[in-house]
Amino acid sequence: MGRRLRSSGRVVDGVVVLDKPLGWTSNHAVQRVKRLFNARKVGHTGTLDQRATGVLPLCFGEATKFSQYSLNANKTYDVGVQLGIVTDTGDVDGTVTAEKPVPDLDRSQIEAVLDSFRGEIEQIPPMYSALKREGQRLYKLARQGIEVERAARRVTIYKNELKQFDGHSFELLVECTKGTYIRTLVADIGDALGCGAHVSKLDRQRVGHFHKEDCVTFKSLLEAKKNGQHDAFLRPVSSMVEGWFDIKLTRSTAYLVRQGQAVSVPSCSPTRGWVKLLEERADGEFTFLGIGEIESGRVAPRRLVASIHSPSH
Repeated sequence: MGRRLRSSGRVVDGVVVLDKPLGWTSNHAVQRVKRLFNARKVGHTGTLDQRATGVLPLCFGEATKFSQYSLNANKTYDVGVQLGIVTDTGDVDGTVTAEKPVPDLDRSQIEAVLDSFRGEIEQIPPMYSALKREGQRLYKLARQGIEVERAARRVTIYKNELKQFDGHSFELLVECTKGTYIRTLVADIGDALGCGAHVSKLDRQRVGHFHKEDCVTFKSLLEAKKNGQHDAFLRPVSSMVEGWFDIKLTRSTAYLVRQGQAVSVPSCSPTRGWVKLLEERADGEFTFLGIGEIESGRVAPRRLVASIHSPSH
């Protein structure tokens, strides 16, 4: 699975879809899993709030070259909403800044408000976020009591579904584009309901094609390591672009692609767009080479892998 280095750990390539525990930062998750695998290079595919749980794909080695495709993917969240209490961070860990009476709401009233937060909307990023202003993280400024102006950004809410409601709290299923702040969404919904709100629970159910059922817990990884079976949880590097159209290259054509040259594609290929490149091996099987872009009947290499030390397709 991996080649051992004396001081830097193993060269390991692949993807682990972690069910991030409550209270861990994304970086903490990376460091813990990196040590567990004794891996040389590991990165995540976009920050998940410390208070949040759920799907966090971790990229090892060559897979880090394709992390942006998960970063840019749509996400789905299971969201708990507590009405009547506003916090400075927008979640349960923050300092309470306001308490308001909750009106006698029914599902139809909530649905009417939720409908105004579906489709393309504008959000002002929260101060408690990892965005930078003049080199400073906003959350660091917020902890100093400093608030700065933030430009609104457009995001798309594909689904904002009311799952449960008990009078003072409810649960949502939210599917959205990258860059959506769920804490801001909930705060804005609370304002529209006239009582304020904060996030009481946030569990990410999906990142692109990675779903909650694909996840492994850190506890399971620890148990597997005791038997030397933890590498079995590594998905292939190609899983980062799962579902993309395959272009199979002969060994001679793959050589040209590795030299940076564009090559002709079969007539059944898409006329344009991004594709997955597969390279013919000596045994006639195909292995993942990288990604390319088709234009005018030819595919040009865009991101290629070196040799892979992990399962691959």
